[in-house]
Amino acid sequence: MLFALFYIVAISILVMHFTGYLARHNLEWLVLVLAVAVFPAVIYL
Repeated sequence: MLFALFYIVAISILVMHFTGYLARHNLEWLVLVLAVAVFPAVIYL
């Protein structure tokens, strides 16, 4: 269940990034937070 919630949040952040919503509201740092959240899984696999 937690993985599904993470994927929903990650996809919504990426959609908002590519539509320009995050840049308009100075929330581009959310993309970096998402990258840091994914980084340990990438290293582990």
